[in-house]
Amino acid sequence: MSNATTVHEPPYYAVIFTSKMGTGEDEGYGTMAEQMVALASNQKGFLGIDNVQDGKLGIMVSYWDSIEAIQQWREHTAHKVAKQKGKNEWYKGYSLKICKVEKNYSFEKE
Repeated sequence: MSNATTVHEPPYYAVIFTSKMGTGEDEGYGTMAEQMVALASNQKGFLGIDNVQDGKLGIMVSYWDSIEAIQQWREHTAHKVAKQKGKNEWYKGYSLKICKVEKNYSFEKE
């Protein structure tokens, strides 16, 4: 599943979140993930998101116009609650990387 529909003009930032789901119940995870995407979409500086979930593995890349926008999202109260719930209930592990995009290009076959 990909939600990003445009290529943004660099420079901008990408937050790469990779996750491994635990072996327990994932109840409520999908709903929480949808709520976080909707909430992030309304944050100042948010540019878009790409998301792929394959069973227990996931990759989500969100795009932001500045480090400050990423920091504001990191400190958002609802996002903090979701992160803690992920650590406590859903994730076996995850990693997060913040990258500055200085160049991009795309291809789409007609």
